[in-house]
Amino acid sequence: MPLSLQEPITLTVDQPTTRLDQFLAQAIPNLSRTQLQKIIRQGEILVNQQIARPSMMVHEGDMIEVAIITPTETAPQAETIPLRVVYEDDDIVVINKAAGMVVHPAHGHEAGTLVNALLARYPALANWPRNEQQDEHDRPGIVHRLDQGTSGLLVVALNPAAQQHLQAQFKGRAVQKTYLALVIGLPPAPEGVIDVPLGRDPRNRQRIAPQTDGKASRTHYRTRQSFSHYTLLEVGLETGRTHQIRVHLAWLKCPVVGDTLYGRKKNDLGLNRQFLHSWQLQFSHPRTESPMSFEAPLDKELAAILENLS
Repeated sequence: MPLSLQEPITLTVDQPTTRLDQFLAQAIPNLSRTQLQKIIRQGEILVNQQIARPSMMVHEGDMIEVAIITPTETAPQAETIPLRVVYEDDDIVVINKAAGMVVHPAHGHEAGTLVNALLARYPALANWPRNEQQDEHDRPGIVHRLDQGTSGLLVVALNPAAQQHLQAQFKGRAVQKTYLALVIGLPPAPEGVIDVPLGRDPRNRQRIAPQTDGKASRTHYRTRQSFSHYTLLEVGLETGRTHQIRVHLAWLKCPVVGDTLYGRKKNDLGLNRQFLHSWQLQFSHPRTESPMSFEAPLDKELAAILENLS
């Protein structure tokens, strides 16, 4: 069952020490305990203005802020939207996602997403059984995501068995993803590893920020080409946190060009999107376990930027 974002609500613990999820299950009965635990893991709940953790204990007088509170029964609808299909068979499809497309329905993006397009191209996705524990009703086949402003390669499962196999590969860090990012400035070294834990920014729920108690996050980068004020990087993910590349490169003092959330509000290159592209993708086929490797060239808009800089 999908969850929709609402204005945050504030609760005061009015009982002796108890688990956070148990207290919330009583205070917000229209959400299951499984859904509440997922919301906690996503960093959407604060306790005394600190990001809550699973199995956390709360005490009488604690203040709890909850950002996601309302479930909705609305299932995504099939929409005929052009897709750039790189590869497809009975088990998977590899998409070269366009910048601007949201991967799955969310608050403010209930239509026009990749999922809506997939449902039109592969109607059988609509018949997948609901899995409340994984909350997959609104995102059948999705095993990883790209930000709305990021273009490039993304693999989608076309049946539950393929989805489980691919999810296991992502969880086991067996999938290799390489991005191209044009950043402002010059990194402190031609290549390196950014090892900075990340979590939800308690001051702005739309942002991710470095957090000493956040989730372990590692990003590899290597300089591909240098310009006078910019650097083109190859970026690899060892973990896959929300906004990880963008936050890590901003922490490195080299924000992604066009990233208005973590970088500069305007750029001198006239780019109306972030220069971040999922360039290469490698994984094992979920049925045959044969190695699969794909590469998507830069979109024309991004390629033109590099040509003008050269």
